[in-house]
Amino acid sequence: MYIKTRKDPDGDTSSLLLNFGAEMEDQQPSLSPAARLFHSPKFSCYIVIRMGCSIRIHPEVISAGLKETLYKHPRFSSKMVKDRNLCGKKRWIQVPINMEDHVIVPNMDSDMEDADQFVRDYISHLTKSPLDLSKPLWEVHILNVKTSDAEAVAVIRIHHSIGDGASLMSLLLACTRKTSDPDALPSVPTKRKHEDSSSSESSVFWWLLLAIWSAVTLIGNTLVDIVLFVATILVLKDTKTPIKGPPGVELTAKRFLHRTVSFDHIKQVKNAMNMTINDVVLGVTQAGLSRYLNCRYAAGENEKDEGAKKKGHNLPKSIRLRANVLVNLRPAVGIQELADMMAKKSKTKWGNRIGYVLVPFTIALQDDPLDYVRGAKLLMDRKKHSLEAFCTYLSANLLTKLIGAKGAGAVAHRVLCNSTLAFTNLIGPLEEISYYGHPITYIAPNVYGHPHALHMHFQSYVDKMTISLAFDPDLIPDPEKLLDDLEESLKLIRDAVVEKELNIAKEGRSSCV
Repeated sequence: MYIKTRKDPDGDTSSLLLNFGAEMEDQQPSLSPAARLFHSPKFSCYIVIRMGCSIRIHPEVISAGLKETLYKHPRFSSKMVKDRNLCGKKRWIQVPINMEDHVIVPNMDSDMEDADQFVRDYISHLTKSPLDLSKPLWEVHILNVKTSDAEAVAVIRIHHSIGDGASLMSLLLACTRKTSDPDALPSVPTKRKHEDSSSSESSVFWWLLLAIWSAVTLIGNTLVDIVLFVATILVLKDTKTPIKGPPGVELTAKRFLHRTVSFDHIKQVKNAMNMTINDVVLGVTQAGLSRYLNCRYAAGENEKDEGAKKKGHNLPKSIRLRANVLVNLRPAVGIQELADMMAKKSKTKWGNRIGYVLVPFTIALQDDPLDYVRGAKLLMDRKKHSLEAFCTYLSANLLTKLIGAKGAGAVAHRVLCNSTLAFTNLIGPLEEISYYGHPITYIAPNVYGHPHALHMHFQSYVDKMTISLAFDPDLIPDPEKLLDDLEESLKLIRDAVVEKELNIAKEGRSSCV
């Protein structure tokens, strides 16, 4: 098997990566500003991907597959070095790969009593040590133990400087095959853009008027967001809540936990409420965090606001809780094909093309569960009509070039320190996929190394949505409770949608009578 692209469907196309790798080797490219930022002392971030498998993993098969896939990718076959001719700037240089350095198969008892706890402890232990910078910055750990949701588990750890979530998902889709058809590539998740074909004089007039108003509001929203962003760097801090990390939280060992819910239920809410998947999962997150924090305050873990204690409402008034939401800045929506990402002068190139926006969460107990998703839609519609994400991306690149990665990392570190959590959402494969005959049952990615005590990631896979948490166990000792609250919030929101649809149907029948 090999990496095959839709642009070269006949098969012998692993030359795509080989040619690109040779080109990169000749150029020995410098690290991009984003990659340098992820190597700064206060902002060294890693991606951890936990993948469940429905059969026992055969290390020799996986190793052979890696030689035909990741080994040929220039970023996965390069190490980072300092170039004396470039004033010590870091660059990528391709090196031979020693398989034993990157594929780890620990000795373990396959019949252990609590395999789930073992896997969680194993992944947490990985966060205590960095990757060796003298080698390519990735490794695969094969854990052949049966857990509650898989026959075996593969854990992939990658330094964030190699690429962002969209880049890694495009690589995954190029390296795998449909489980139902081992010769077929998985479908690439895409999004359709709205097209308006009306061209009458009146519609052109209204379109022009709308365009002027849209430009004015875009500028206004961007200015407001930039001011709030600068204020966050300087003085504006989130409320101290039980889930807000203290200084130095990025240095503590993290733990990881995930829960799988129905993606169909999320799409049902999306369609009924005329919103996006991202709107729904943000609304579910606000609802789940509100329930969770209400219980934490009720337990007396933080100072209580006695004026708010009525009918089980234990939340302090006016909580400022903001999430750093990462945004893919590539001009094409959805996940792109690997060939497009690796093409010369590509607008959707491989790497870290991400900005982030500060999203204020509404932390309150709402009487109507649908208020959470309505509020999330209004908020995200407003954020979409702003250049905040582009401004944060460009400013990070500019600061890295002007004051170096260390200084830019300190600025980014301060923004994250003054907010509460990180939030990401990534669309995944539309069909069940296999890697060299190993069917994948779930995908649970997350990130650690940034100054947050909580990172929430939503990852879709076929008809499932995996909620993946990376958290500081000292601040969040009961992550199962948080996942319970998120799952229950989705259920309440979905039930409210079903009830709303039933009421509309009843009204329609009664009007006909």
